[in-house]
Amino acid sequence: MIVLRPHPQAKLLGAQTQDTQITVAQGMLQQAIDVEFATLPPYLYSLYSIRPGSNAQAAQLVKSVALQEMIHFCLASNILNCIGGTPRVNPPKYPAPIGTPDDGALQLHLYPFSAAAMAQAMAIEQPVDPPAYCPLPEGFPETDPLPDCLTIGQFYDLTKTVLRQLPASAFAVNRCQITDKQFFPGQMFAVNCVDDAIRAIDEIISEGEGSSTNPVDFQDDLAHYYRFGEVYYNAILTRTIHPAEQPYQWGEPLGVDYSLAGVYPAITDPALFDFSTATPEAQLAQTACNEAFSSMVATLQNAVNGTQGALGEAVQAMFLLRLSALNAFTVPLNSSGQVAGPAFQIV
Repeated sequence: MIVLRPHPQAKLLGAQTQDTQITVAQGMLQQAIDVEFATLPPYLYSLYSIRPGSNAQAAQLVKSVALQEMIHFCLASNILNCIGGTPRVNPPKYPAPIGTPDDGALQLHLYPFSAAAMAQAMAIEQPVDPPAYCPLPEGFPETDPLPDCLTIGQFYDLTKTVLRQLPASAFAVNRCQITDKQFFPGQMFAVNCVDDAIRAIDEIISEGEGSSTNPVDFQDDLAHYYRFGEVYYNAILTRTIHPAEQPYQWGEPLGVDYSLAGVYPAITDPALFDFSTATPEAQLAQTACNEAFSSMVATLQNAVNGTQGALGEAVQAMFLLRLSALNAFTVPLNSSGQVAGPAFQIV
């Protein structure tokens, strides 16, 4: 479970000056942006490690979540820009804590596609009370939030409360906004007022972060926790004919294949690997991955800060990162035959 410690003045509603309220809201939104971005590399590492033609349904589920996380990152950036903040893209170094490090933060690893990767993903997206029919995998205990800390869904709810305290004058119109004309048509939208901000946060919560025990979002699609649950439990989650007794049950197999026939023999957390011992080809492949990731981060930073045309460059960089990653997964590190996907490091 992701836990975040909000600004100490976040709950002192109405007791601060307007400037302090805005500062608190900006700080909380930057925390949310950091969380949204931090989930992307683990999901992408798992996705790209799947061999072409294998695990088609599972790959689509993982990809759909990764795309929505990018939307959430952009929506949170839109809100922060709207209230006069400056979003920052802060890539962590994996393995890395996600949430509040001093309060037992969940440690994120770059796992190839595997049961461990899906269990970690479920832990990232865990609702407050997972239902009995889709429990959190062993090794990730279902604990209450630590003192003074909130789950990501609760954190977003508090952020909404803080935003509602701000005067209308705190919200700027068309300030550095990423819209659906640029990115994900129909899903991205500009944030120009408090109502837009609340709508954006509601969509983020509904689609996975801190979702309730209701497994579907506003679009009647499974929330992220349950999509990863389908892959982990290798079954399709279906509605029952007796919803009062048990609303969902496991149905047909998803066809998950974690064997070498379906997944490249990739190492975990490539940043911890000594690439000086790797083949020259593997070193070049890793360098290409890091350069593509660095370019993506730089262009995303420009995009959320309002640079015209930067989002198109970011999308191109994402495409190059994918190509570099897919190549890296085919290049042996050494005589062991293992491979390494992108370490997602800045150069």
